[in-house]
Amino acid sequence: MPKSNWLIPCLIFTCASSLAQTNFTRNLRGKVLNNGQGIADVHVMNTSRSRATISNESGSFNIGVNLGDTLLFSAVQFKRKTIVISGAMLESLSIEVPLEEFVNELDEVILRPFDLSGDLSRDMGQMKTEGVVTASTLGLPNAYVKPLSQAERMKHEATTGGGLVPLFPIINAITGRTKYLKKRIATENKYARTDRVRAFYPDSLFVKELKIPEAKIDDFMYYCEADFTFNAIVDTHDHLKIWEYLKGKSALYRENNELD
Repeated sequence: MPKSNWLIPCLIFTCASSLAQTNFTRNLRGKVLNNGQGIADVHVMNTSRSRATISNESGSFNIGVNLGDTLLFSAVQFKRKTIVISGAMLESLSIEVPLEEFVNELDEVILRPFDLSGDLSRDMGQMKTEGVVTASTLGLPNAYVKPLSQAERMKHEATTGGGLVPLFPIINAITGRTKYLKKRIATENKYARTDRVRAFYPDSLFVKELKIPEAKIDDFMYYCEADFTFNAIVDTHDHLKIWEYLKGKSALYRENNELD
């Protein structure tokens, strides 16, 4: 048989083999990215084969594809994207798919019936509002009375009574309940002072200036509470004076706890 006669069948077989391989379903690996970071929970749909999957925490996914299939990528806050599977993708069996962030921008939104635009400064000037009704605006006698805490209410109940002979104060004094409630109120007041001091200064000052480790700040405050001068200094509300007090106590605290 001449050489040209057997060459043609070989070429036909090779082309048929290549075509069959490209039509064979393959597992395509990929990664969905935005600014170089993987995107989790992206829906990856092979619309040509009715297959779908979701990217994992690192943005990676696996899906079966054939040559010419269309993949649709969709996720919240990202623009949808479609790609068509090429021969090069099938050969590499791995792709990276970048997605763009989706920003829905509106020039102006008008809310009816109040005609609010979203610009707070403009809306506040246009709105007609009535005066705020509070106990002070109504002139009530107890408008500025500080509400009692739970312990203070319990102490009031324990030390008052009705009838000719008030039995509650007598019974509670004998059982020690009144004394207990007084100690509880004192403890609450002390904790309230400590909370005020913590609100005066950020934790970073305790760490950088006083050299108190962040995990030890609460313990340091308990150390200060044990000082009998703590209450008087905090009640001055003088931030500089309180800070100088804390600086002095911090040196002793670090020395006692071998933090230096």
